[in-house]
Amino acid sequence: MIAIYGKNFCVSAKNAFMLLMRNVVRVVVLDKVTDLLLFFGKLLVVGGVGVLSFFFFSGRIKGLGKDFKNPDLNYYWLPIMTSIMGAYVIASGFFSVFGMCVDTLFLCFLEDLERNDGSQERPYYMPKALLKILGKKNEVPTGGKNRKK
Repeated sequence: MIAIYGKNFCVSAKNAFMLLMRNVVRVVVLDKVTDLLLFFGKLLVVGGVGVLSFFFFSGRIKGLGKDFKNPDLNYYWLPIMTSIMGAYVIASGFFSVFGMCVDTLFLCFLEDLERNDGSQERPYYMPKALLKILGKKNEVPTGGKNRKK
């Protein structure tokens, strides 16, 4: 909201909060769907790292060349668990950026719905695919003086 209207932080935070409260059902649905998808992404990354580290540390994948050989470990579960925990922390950091992007785009979407009505003076700025999903339309300019070239 700061970037859109150029107001200070407190006013923009209040405006964003009020915008979200006016659309609380959409907020809850989007938040839960986003959380689920990001969780699946983290699970995929952590699972992949876990499987690869299991095969590497248990000696089922051979070394990556002449100069690099597999470690001889009696207990290979500790490095596997360390790799999994590290992968989870790193994946959480990266996926939190995507979560913040989704929240930012959602605020822009709500602002577009609230400020614009699809008329020629105030058209929606969202993509046509999103307009179709919502069942909204922008008015098409008629031929005449106001026609855009």
